[in-house]
Amino acid sequence: MKRIGTLILVAVGMLSAGWALAEQDSRMKVVVDEFGKLADGRKVDRYTIKNSSGASIQLTNLGAIIVSLKVPDRTGKLDDVVLGFDEPAPYLTDSPYFGAVVGRYANRIDEGRFSLNGREYALATNNDQNHLHGGNLGFDKLLWQGQVVDTGRGAGVRFSTVSADGDEGYPGELFVAVTYVFTDDNALEINYQSSAVDDTVVNLSQHSYFNLAGQGDGSILDHTLQINADFYTPVDRTLIPTGEILSVKKTPFDFTQPKPIGRDIKAKHEQLSFGGGYDHNWVLRRSEFEGQMHLAAVLTDPGSGRKMEVLTDQPGLQFYSGNFLDGSVTGKEGVAYAYRGALALETQHYPDSPNQPHFPRTTLRGGESFTSKTIYRFSVAN
Repeated sequence: MKRIGTLILVAVGMLSAGWALAEQDSRMKVVVDEFGKLADGRKVDRYTIKNSSGASIQLTNLGAIIVSLKVPDRTGKLDDVVLGFDEPAPYLTDSPYFGAVVGRYANRIDEGRFSLNGREYALATNNDQNHLHGGNLGFDKLLWQGQVVDTGRGAGVRFSTVSADGDEGYPGELFVAVTYVFTDDNALEINYQSSAVDDTVVNLSQHSYFNLAGQGDGSILDHTLQINADFYTPVDRTLIPTGEILSVKKTPFDFTQPKPIGRDIKAKHEQLSFGGGYDHNWVLRRSEFEGQMHLAAVLTDPGSGRKMEVLTDQPGLQFYSGNFLDGSVTGKEGVAYAYRGALALETQHYPDSPNQPHFPRTTLRGGESFTSKTIYRFSVAN
């Protein structure tokens, strides 16, 4: 009880420094309804935010998931640009983390093991021999507490949860909150907060799958991508970083200038064969932001004209090119999600950082808090 009480006090302190709760604020253009029920009868909520331009986002307290994100193309036509499902149940059974907040540790940890304060911890191994995105029952499968908030920048929804000491093998009780804000200029702002009672490791990320042509509308190979990174972290055959930090220069991993994703994805390169395409962490240019917001990537669809800028204060960006989509998952509106029919751009710390002492620190000490921000900003390319 003492630990829980301490955690609640920390959480309240974080709230008072952040956003005011405004569940009944009629100015906020947020509609809350029932998304559906899970097999055990639990009700799942859906939150719809529509801005003054008509663009909209739908969120659910299941996994703090982005269910739908509709933004205009060059003609003003709105399309949903993220993959997902029309009801909650498939998010627990069929989803490769569509739209979810992943954690306690986003990405992979080698063989599900790490040491902290001289003690070794064994996590769930749910990705062959490795631990991925929090384990068998990660944050993507939890029912979070949802609350409409007033930020002054746009309507928002704040999701929060408490992860108990020992969840999926992780040490220490952890409070987590994620606040989504959708602005009138079509920017999706994601604010992460977490606080720990005891020492633990934390790496949170958003795992939406984007297709700027519209969900289910062809592949993303003709999308143009720029990543502001001169280095990346190569992996072994199980997609665990080797510990090296290599230059992207003269490799298929060079996105320092905009290029079509499909240009080099079939190049003869060991790293591409390991990932089945791109499934790697890029080392963002820390000298340019040093913990401040920084333009990490720009994604453009030449057909629709939609552009998405990714800004973050995180040191890494995982670019995943939809290599494991194969048409077997049927999503919204009965669409079968095809091979490389979407991509993920996950702002994060590096994979396997607890086992890589020269990677940026992911240890969260007891009594400390962690905050981070990522923005996905939508517009139309010239």
